Amino acid sequence: MRYELYYWSEIQGRGEFIRLALEEAGADYIDVARKRGDGVIDQLIERKGEKHPPFAAPILKAGKRVIAQTANILLWLGPRLGLAPKNEAERLWVHQLQLTITDLVVEIHDTHHPVTSWLYFEEQIPSAKRRTKDFWRYRVPKFLGYFEKVLTRSGGPWLTGRRLTYADLSLFQIVEGLRYGFPKRMKRFEKKIPKVIALRDRVAKRPRIAAYLASERRIPFSQWGIWRYYKPLDG
Repeated sequence: MRYELYYWSEIQGRGEFIRLALEEAGADYIDVARKRGDGVIDQLIERKGEKHPPFAAPILKAGKRVIAQTANILLWLGPRLGLAPKNEAERLWVHQLQLTITDLVVEIHDTHHPVTSWLYFEEQIPSAKRRTKDFWRYRVPKFLGYFEKVLTRSGGPWLTGRRLTYADLSLFQIVEGLRYGFPKRMKRFEKKIPKVIALRDRVAKRPRIAAYLASERRIPFSQWGIWRYYKPLDG
């Protein structure tokens, strides 16, 4: 099956979690907006007669099936790509981990846009500084400390033990994004989460992921989307 991914053509964002899974599996897919322009996303969302219309990108189209929401897409896609356990309880565990990552993504975004996404960063700097301070004092230790604990208990190199899942790929992306957005803060914090950083390194060395990261298919980090670098926030 050829999968069609609908996400913004110049932003890693939430679509990157889907891209990483597709790339790791060597799946046949097309990043539709990068071929046809971002307008195709609104066309799909607003398509008349759609019984289950998506709210926003990322959206995955597989045959006639249309699926939205990152964690939901990966819940469906994971078993088909060999990136999720066959056991139902373990599949739900991986989904639970992905939902926790989804919560963290929201908090990362809100460091630079704590008031509203409709204002520029420059219009909310004082609030962003306060939010970022609390984020690194309380939320990063809570979230990444949790994943460090999960890896300690898993008995293997991955979050579920011996086998890689899409949640491992997503945790890799979290580390990469935090390194981009907060290079100084992240460098100081990484010594507290050695297992998470080791997982990041293992993912980066996987042949298909390494090839993807070195290719033009990997959209560079930028000042758009979830992960952004603002010097005033990286104290």
